[in-house]
Amino acid sequence: MNNIIYNLILGTSLILMQSLFLNNVNFLEYLNPFIYIYLIIYYPIKNNRSVFIILAFIYGLLIDLFSDTHGIHAASTLCIAYFRPYLLKLFFGMAYEHQVVKFNSLELKQNIFYLFSMIIIHHIISVSYTHLTLPTILLV
Repeated sequence: MNNIIYNLILGTSLILMQSLFLNNVNFLEYLNPFIYIYLIIYYPIKNNRSVFIILAFIYGLLIDLFSDTHGIHAASTLCIAYFRPYLLKLFFGMAYEHQVVKFNSLELKQNIFYLFSMIIIHHIISVSYTHLTLPTILLV
């Protein structure tokens, strides 16, 4: 029960921090930090996958509601929630198979590769939906 309350408070605080503060921060007038994907990346492994994917979609929709981005974050969070088990299996192998992965006790190299691959997948999908429209695709 404490884990559910902790994840609820963490998700709410990340949504509020992202929508109130970080959407207004632009590094070099282009880069915008997305701290809200932390919850999806480090969500507990032993929970139900179908419920997790639905919650990730709702989580992305809430970010879209506050950011006025028309479903871009919902699609991005849905995709990284879907690909998460495959990346966990790729980077952590048998530890993931036996459900004994603990992120705070892993090697730093494995954790960084997992983190960067999740962030890259999220950003590729997010930037693709943001900047690729039908007229720009036809130009390519």
